[in-house]
Amino acid sequence: MINRILLDKINNDLFKGKTLVLLGARQTGKTTLLSELSSKTSEPILFLSGDDSDTREMFVEANATKMASIIGNYKLVIIDEAQRIHNIGLSLKIINDNFLKVQVIATGSSAFELTDKINEPLTGRKFEYQLYPFSFEELSNNTSNLVERRSLEQRLIYGSYPEVVVNPDRAKTLLKLLAESFLYKDVLTYERIKKPEKVEKMVQALALQMGSEVNYHEIGKMIGADNETVESYINILEKAFIIFRLTSFSRNKRNELKKSRKLYFYDNGIRNAIINNFNPLSLRQDVGSLWENYLVMERVKYNHYHEVYCNYHFWRTHTQTEIDFIEERDGKLFAFEFKWNPKHRKIRSFQSFALAYPNSQFEVITPENYEGFVNP
Repeated sequence: MINRILLDKINNDLFKGKTLVLLGARQTGKTTLLSELSSKTSEPILFLSGDDSDTREMFVEANATKMASIIGNYKLVIIDEAQRIHNIGLSLKIINDNFLKVQVIATGSSAFELTDKINEPLTGRKFEYQLYPFSFEELSNNTSNLVERRSLEQRLIYGSYPEVVVNPDRAKTLLKLLAESFLYKDVLTYERIKKPEKVEKMVQALALQMGSEVNYHEIGKMIGADNETVESYINILEKAFIIFRLTSFSRNKRNELKKSRKLYFYDNGIRNAIINNFNPLSLRQDVGSLWENYLVMERVKYNHYHEVYCNYHFWRTHTQTEIDFIEERDGKLFAFEFKWNPKHRKIRSFQSFALAYPNSQFEVITPENYEGFVNP
């Protein structure tokens, strides 16, 4: 069992008068985490799944009396895949307001469905968490930093999904199944998707442009859609935990790009499954992109789990001077360059950024020093 960092955090938030909402892509380990949480409590537990039709039927026309009959004497209620239950937000609000000694935990693998349904009813009534594929910190805590460093190429190619990490010999098959599950179960069946074949083409195009600036107009021409449709599809992919969007940083200086965006994938393995490329690093032309994607997402995981609140950006000027990754936190700017080859450093980029933002801090992240970035 590889311990998840969120486990203690969720355990500490139990019975504090809030509904707990656990979001995360399919197969990131939400059910396993909740099973582990359940084993640590002596409270009786009611486990319901929104995938079951009889569960969905139980919540039709919810009211306090009906919720009381469902909950009975249980003190801990876990509702898995809650987004599949009609009016789940109202049901959770009723439980939260009327059953003060009952703790509800709701999980969802589609933020665009669950978040939309619960945000208004649960305003001020919820704690929300996101579970990612295994982080460097979780994996190194299970073995050691040295062992995890030796697995770096494996992570860059096959990613960190729990089932993939535990079954490395079946990684390709598992990743292909996962990628198809994301697309066909969570995205292409979503009611706002009118032309699924366009989304498939777009996902493949984004995978090939990972870590590069993305032009919505060019993507639209490629798949036969307008800019508004492209942005709508990208929003859905982001809320389905497939891609992560990075916006350009600008303080209105004349030479800065202000409306650009870069897109990353939540997991390298899913991205490689989409383009069907599991070649070793020695045979690849995209090592720099894999390295950048891995570092961005590992940093996001660490900051989320440790409640480091910041804004993420990249920086580029019209003269193509660029900083890969910027964190804006506590009123300060932290700039990072990601280099697979430590010899290739953009000193000019740092100098330009330092001139524009004199109080910034800078660091080049390479395979030699990346531990301090992904697990400070």
